[in-house]
Amino acid sequence: MPDYSDMTYEVADNVATLTLNRPDRMNAITGPMLDSFSRALRDADHDPAVRVIIITGAGRGFCAGLDLKDQMAGTGIGSQNGNDLAVQKFDLANSPPVVLHTTDKPVICALNGPAAGYGMDLALGCDIRVASKQAKLAAVFTKRGVLPESGGSWLLPRLIGWAKAAEIAFRGQILGADEALAVGLVNQVVEHDELMPAANAMAAEIARNAPLAVQATKRMMRVGLEETFEANVHHVFLQLLPLFRTKDFAEGVRAFMEKREPTFTGR
Repeated sequence: MPDYSDMTYEVADNVATLTLNRPDRMNAITGPMLDSFSRALRDADHDPAVRVIIITGAGRGFCAGLDLKDQMAGTGIGSQNGNDLAVQKFDLANSPPVVLHTTDKPVICALNGPAAGYGMDLALGCDIRVASKQAKLAAVFTKRGVLPESGGSWLLPRLIGWAKAAEIAFRGQILGADEALAVGLVNQVVEHDELMPAANAMAAEIARNAPLAVQATKRMMRVGLEETFEANVHHVFLQLLPLFRTKDFAEGVRAFMEKREPTFTGR
């Protein structure tokens, strides 16, 4: 198993769980963590044993954003003395928000606590969000003199509409779990000790479906955000043709005719 910086990676029952693991710093992001996060996502996306990905945080926070303590010390991301990814060589194609957006496998965010700034953008980049009652989404960018730099300015209006997104982003609002549910930013809110069981139950339900079909569905939903209806129908048809030739399609039809649950192999 690759060595990831301040992150754990576990696979069980076709589900990869990526846990941000700097609990003493509320899982604030460092340069090495950015690289680890991208590599872990790529590893999960390319692993045929993985059908669903869960992202969560260790301790009482999901992710406090970029490590401001390092920033103040002049050693953080974008600093002159630190790992200056923004100036020296910032590989946007392999940055976590882009990798997360292009990952074909479904990604569930298990929001165990506050997600602020960069952490909020990471949460919004996931396909589904299950939140603990202790979770918060903190759009505090404008209160720190920056903007939602890691996908949030693109994602937020698409998730909840322009007017509500503008209100949250411009005011720098902090939303509790129930508020986030009310505006459509999370799918489900559960008691804190039920968070991982709920996320794993949803992941298991998805993992029981034909993985190639699930991944094709996600791809077509993603590209559909940027193309016309007619173009998307055309691309969906092209995705459908190879699925017709899979063993999973034959198994799905056979299971339906035999009135039983299908067993998919991803082939």
